[in-house]
Amino acid sequence: MTLALRLLRIAGFALAFTLAFTLSQRATLARTGETVPGISWAIGALSTFFLIGAWATERTQGAEANARKDLLWGLGAGGILIILSRLTH
Repeated sequence: MTLALRLLRIAGFALAFTLAFTLSQRATLARTGETVPGISWAIGALSTFFLIGAWATERTQGAEANARKDLLWGLGAGGILIILSRLTH
């Protein structure tokens, strides 16, 4: 698979994760009137683990694991997008 297709897949995973998280947070806010305190720290920790996993998988596995690698990169990038969007609000 070409680099461009991998980047598109990673971007798709990142945007899907960001959208799902945002919708979940809005539903929680509408239902309870508040969101979970410290959620940005939790998302940051998960994103770090996803990015470390993606890096390790890139180093140790071949092209047959591209889907897993792209998912990990996408989840890590999506977590960063979530944190950045929460900082601007």
